[in-house]
Amino acid sequence: MRLLTDIIIAVDGYSSCGKSTLAKNLAHCLQYRHIDTGAMYRAVTYWCLENHFIKNNDIYTDAIVKRLNEIHIEFHFNALSQLNELWLNKKLLTNEIRTPIVSAYASQISQIPEVRQKMVQLQKQMGKNKRIVMDGRDIGTVVFPEAELKIFMTADPNIRAKRRLAELQEKGIDVTFDEVLKNIEERDYLDTHREISPLRKADDALVLDNSNMSKTEQLEWILKQIKKRFPYED
Repeated sequence: MRLLTDIIIAVDGYSSCGKSTLAKNLAHCLQYRHIDTGAMYRAVTYWCLENHFIKNNDIYTDAIVKRLNEIHIEFHFNALSQLNELWLNKKLLTNEIRTPIVSAYASQISQIPEVRQKMVQLQKQMGKNKRIVMDGRDIGTVVFPEAELKIFMTADPNIRAKRRLAELQEKGIDVTFDEVLKNIEERDYLDTHREISPLRKADDALVLDNSNMSKTEQLEWILKQIKKRFPYED
């Protein structure tokens, strides 16, 4: 499918809703670039842990801000895997940013004003030429309020926890359902109550509740919405 008009597609929603999977599959269908902004904040969190700026539940914000200029995040398309891969300071990151400890601190790190400012600036640059599917928490409200199509994803917390648990176990990460559910509930609270760019649905966003939908059904749903709104050719 090829869109005859270049657009920005913003995909926002709660954690573990499958935003990145849907955005990645959609980008592939449209031959667009996919940017996972959640991965960007996870990369910053990973960097903070590696540099011991997070210790014993304490976050050393001043030290993080002082050295923010050391963080360089890029996405490079891998033709072999057909994935847009995240590189932090010339290092490819994959499972390292999906561990429970990174998940536990990512929302808090994303609330640091200077971190958020740096990431939003980078995200805006990435979407300057459109033809992009970007997913996160504030894409349709802060990063690209002018996006031509906005999707807000949600699902039952227990279902999200089951999906997330399966993903982690598949990667060999030892964690319980209760731990995953607690992490999701805590992240939901932090994301919706933070002072800077809280998670909320944009007024013109389409809501996708995927509690009882397969990945294929979700992709078909959004492609149907796109076909209603924009000229295209198969």
